[in-house]
Amino acid sequence: MASTTDRTRRMAPTPELDADQRAADDRLATLLDRRGRPRRGARGVYLHGPPGRGKTMLMDRFLAAARTDRARRWHFHEFFAALHATAATAATIDDAVAALVGDARLVCFDEFHLHDIGDAMLAARLLDTLFARRIPLVLTSNYAPVDLLPNPLFHDRFLPAIARITAHMEVVRVAGPRDYRRPAGPRAGARADNSSGVVGAFVVGSPPPDTGAVEVRVGPRALTTHPAGQGVLDADFAVLCGAPLAPADYLALAARFERWVVRGVPRLRTVPSDHAMRLVTLVDVLYDAGRALTVYAEAPIDDLVAGVAAVAGLCDLGRTASRLYEISHPGGAGAG
Repeated sequence: MASTTDRTRRMAPTPELDADQRAADDRLATLLDRRGRPRRGARGVYLHGPPGRGKTMLMDRFLAAARTDRARRWHFHEFFAALHATAATAATIDDAVAALVGDARLVCFDEFHLHDIGDAMLAARLLDTLFARRIPLVLTSNYAPVDLLPNPLFHDRFLPAIARITAHMEVVRVAGPRDYRRPAGPRAGARADNSSGVVGAFVVGSPPPDTGAVEVRVGPRALTTHPAGQGVLDADFAVLCGAPLAPADYLALAARFERWVVRGVPRLRTVPSDHAMRLVTLVDVLYDAGRALTVYAEAPIDDLVAGVAAVAGLCDLGRTASRLYEISHPGGAGAG
């Protein structure tokens, strides 16, 4: 999947921005000169706030306005999968980071979040490289910098990197009055219709029965799925989220299958936390890749994610619920 400006999102004309979106939009504009070119050495922008407030929409609008063919845009999972793959053949981690960043003059990261200490240390190296090169940087996140790597066992080890983020970037909170992905309520504020490119459905109940089974391989693992048409992956939650699949596995599958059906999603408080966390990752990957997704679940969205213990990473279930609402109502609110 592309990670640069050749992947532009389909976006409708944007109505009036809400107050937080307007402030963020103004701050992002300072990263470009009068001709729309990135300003080398400009102080970066770290957009954070609850899901569905328009952070991704604002970043992608800014990126579309930038007059450069040397921009890089990554989703968190996409970048770290590429970094691990590149590191396997590079002499050092710094060489791997340099290979991915290349000659970029503008770098954007969407959904920046850290729950793994290894990824956090790699992220620190990445940020140091970008800051040293004085490359304009935009990050979106559901976490304020101080809340990154929230696991208390490791959080203190990331404090120096947090200090560097706040020293080199303007931290801007985007926390408007509502989640624009959800269909209810007035539609004031900016949105990008079907901004993720994702369409699909969320169905409470069981899918139509089928017969037979199809084996789909990802890396060394074989997944037992349901028969489906060309370019469709139809599988049970237990298969996709119960097995120890990594973000790189979901990325590989998303590159192969354009339409997805996930069956039998239970109330997540009834399953092990790692199963729920894999659903968070899967929805993130499919959403960012613009894959069509149909979910068959045993409960409505809010009930599906309610009551899950707040272990590391599962605070991201709010983002999953928000994205499922948008997927379920194509033409709904904008990403963020």
